[in-house]
Amino acid sequence: MEQIRSLSQLLDYAKKIGAEKGPKKLSVAMAEEAGLLTAIEEARKAGFAEAILVGNGDKMKAAAEQAGVDLANYEVIDERDEPSMGISAVSQVSSKKADIYMKGQIHTNNFLRAMLNKEVGLRKGKNTISHCYFHSVEGYDRIFFIADAAFNMYPDLAAKADITQNTVGLARSFGVAEPKVAVLAAVEVVNPDMPATLDAAALTQMNRRGQIKNCIVDGPFALDNAVSEESAKTKGIVSPVAGKADIFIVPNIDAGNMLAKGIVYFSKNETAGLILGASAPIVLTSRADSTRAKLLSIAAAVTLSDFNK
Repeated sequence: MEQIRSLSQLLDYAKKIGAEKGPKKLSVAMAEEAGLLTAIEEARKAGFAEAILVGNGDKMKAAAEQAGVDLANYEVIDERDEPSMGISAVSQVSSKKADIYMKGQIHTNNFLRAMLNKEVGLRKGKNTISHCYFHSVEGYDRIFFIADAAFNMYPDLAAKADITQNTVGLARSFGVAEPKVAVLAAVEVVNPDMPATLDAAALTQMNRRGQIKNCIVDGPFALDNAVSEESAKTKGIVSPVAGKADIFIVPNIDAGNMLAKGIVYFSKNETAGLILGASAPIVLTSRADSTRAKLLSIAAAVTLSDFNK
C-alpha cells in the first residue's frame, strides 16, 4: 500500500477499507455523549465502521436525540452499572462479535480494568500494552508517532522494546514499510549518567540483533536531530534515522506528554491516538477531544484492525 502521509489520507484509506471489505465493528463502553455518537455516526455514514453501543439506555437515547442519531442503526445494550458497561463492551470484542474496543464516558480506570480482565479482557500474553499519539503537522511530509505519552509512566528497557514494536506495527499499518525510530533523550550521545541514553543505545543494538523487527532504530537522539536533517548534519550525526524519524520513543510519560501537547498547541496539526499491544485495537479518547479527533482515532483503529488480519 502507499504510505499514508496525513490524517486526512488516513480517513480516505479507512473509507477504502469499508468500501472494499466492509465496515469494522466498534464496541463502545458508556456511549452516552452526543459528540461521541456524532463521531461514530460519521464513521458509519462513511462506510468504515458499525457499532455496538453499551450504556444506560435512557442516557444513550437522550444523547442520540441531541446528536440527531437514529439508534435503530446500532445494536444497543442497556447496562446501568458502570464497571459492568466495560465488561459488557470488552466481551463483545474478545468474543469476536466486534473488532475494536472504544471508550465512551466511562471512567478510564473502569475502561482499562475491563480491558485487562483475565476472563474477557484483551491482554495478549506478557506483551506491554502502550499508547501512541500520531500527528499530521503542517510543513512535514509524514505522520509522526509518539510513544508512550499516556499509558506507561516510567518504562524499563524491556517495556520500551515492546512499546517500540507496538508502535512500529501501527506505523506499518499506515504504509510505512520500514519505520525509522528515534529513541529520544536530552542529548545525542551516550552518557552513563543519563539512563535514557543508555536505554536508547540498548534499543538500537536490540534492533540490530533482530529483537525489534521491521524497522530501523537508532539513538540516543535529541529532538532537533531526530526531526531536522540540517541539525543532524551540523552535529555530524550519520544515521538513516537522523532528521527522518517517523517514530519518537520517549524516555517517560512526562517527556512524551509535553512533546505531544506541544505539537497540539504550538503547531497547525491533526492529532489522534490508540492503545496498542492488546489482541484488538483500543480507542481511548478524551472527553475534551473534538469530534474530528474521535473520528480519526476510529479510522486508525479500522486501519490497524485490517492490517492485523
